[in-house]
Amino acid sequence: MDDVQCISYRDTGYFSSLICDYLDQKPELAHLYNRFPVIENFREQIKERSGFSRELREKLVLRLKAQYDRLQPTETDDQRVFHHINLLEEEKTYTITTGHQLNLFTGPLYFFYKIVSVVNLCKELKKKYPDNNFVPVHWMAAEDHDFAEINHINIAGGRLLWEREAGGPVGRLDTASMETVLERLKELTGKSTHGRELVQLFRKAYLEHGNLADATRYMVHHFFAEEGLVIVDGDDSQLKSLMVPFFKQELLEEVTLGEVEGTTQWLTEHYFEQVHPRNINLFYIKDGLRERIDRQGKTWGVLNTGITWTREELLKELEEYPERFSPNAILRPLYQETILPNLAYIGGGGELAYWFQLKQLFDKVEVPFPMLVLRNSALIYTQRQQEKLQKMGLQVKDLFQPLHQLKSRIAAESAPIDPKMEPYQAKLQKMFDELEEVAHLTDKSMLGAVNAQRQKQLNGLDKLRKKLIRAEKRKNSDKMERLEQLYLELFPKQSLQERHDNFIPYYEEYGEKWLQKLLYDLDPLDFRFALLRF
Repeated sequence: MDDVQCISYRDTGYFSSLICDYLDQKPELAHLYNRFPVIENFREQIKERSGFSRELREKLVLRLKAQYDRLQPTETDDQRVFHHINLLEEEKTYTITTGHQLNLFTGPLYFFYKIVSVVNLCKELKKKYPDNNFVPVHWMAAEDHDFAEINHINIAGGRLLWEREAGGPVGRLDTASMETVLERLKELTGKSTHGRELVQLFRKAYLEHGNLADATRYMVHHFFAEEGLVIVDGDDSQLKSLMVPFFKQELLEEVTLGEVEGTTQWLTEHYFEQVHPRNINLFYIKDGLRERIDRQGKTWGVLNTGITWTREELLKELEEYPERFSPNAILRPLYQETILPNLAYIGGGGELAYWFQLKQLFDKVEVPFPMLVLRNSALIYTQRQQEKLQKMGLQVKDLFQPLHQLKSRIAAESAPIDPKMEPYQAKLQKMFDELEEVAHLTDKSMLGAVNAQRQKQLNGLDKLRKKLIRAEKRKNSDKMERLEQLYLELFPKQSLQERHDNFIPYYEEYGEKWLQKLLYDLDPLDFRFALLRF
């Protein structure tokens, strides 16, 4: 398609060597995952997952229906969602899952790319394996407690912030105080037709639902119900009860630490520092707190509180109140894979990095390890922006270079002399070659002085080259300003657009067509960075 170009993740310069090596299927990483996500490999993954029990399916469906009962009516056609929930009872139905925090107004752009990846992969799998059903799932990280990570978006050149006191799982937060944030958003976006639509949607989401989890479900449901996306809230006592055997093993045997530490060390040595497992990878939730559980000898306790248990007291608490036990980022994947008939998890590079730590743990507890799929990544640009770049002799993909390099390139290309100074370097080298011959014939001890002078002159020529480029930049200051402005439009704060921008300005401009284009253009198994022209 003319509107879509792709470049390799490695060439962007924004993705870790671990992720790039994984996409290149480097053999030294093979022990970190089960199967690489090509469409043919899903056949074996389906076979491995076919043992998911009927009992678990029935419990999952019951809880999903109960969660959706809290959803306020929408104007969206949501029959496919409830059809998919019912399909989960059938043995030939499997899920493809992604997950994210409960960010204000969905957070950064890549939130949408994650879900689009899940939806599109399910469609691809249905074509390849028509006898099976594939349900796209979004897992809400409702138990996270870091409010500062989710309480803001970048918009209109600034930051829109939800300020309030917060403690405990963010999904349980009351959203009544969102009124002032919504009024501010209305000032920023409420003048366009699509902007007014969004403000109305957000008002209904945040002000007509009891907590942040239900509000987020309403928003995501609005955009993806027609695609049949099923949204799971893991902060659910009956779903947690399915994890009691694993939680018990974690509390008493510290199984995660034992199985994950070796892989974590290997990854740290070969790539970069990983999330280190704790001796117990569970939090305790009660009365607005979410604090880590720790063990000292024969006593278990909750950090920063006076709560302690003996072994018997702890097991009694777990049996009676499983909802009070909350897995951390290391253990949450096991929770997901235990309660879902899941084939693959789709996430960003940072997420996949901690999934890579977990295969040995999954093998130990005999839960199938999902295929790991890097979510789609994209840069959105307009025809007008492309034309501006072309006038400067640049393409969109050139912007993945650092800004200072781009400026030097533009300056060098418009300089009246060869910016690399190659003809002058060649003349200088030839002159010193001749001097070297003279020195060799006259006094070989002079060779060192000749070569030292050669290097001094070459260094001086390089300094002159840099001065000429700086002068050319000053001469073309208007062009440099236009380049910088355009660069920062597409790479705000010199970071990836998808990690900085919120979707609101794009939806304001294009409405529903924006999302439809993402669904049409993004290929979940292409594994290249997409450049999307709107």
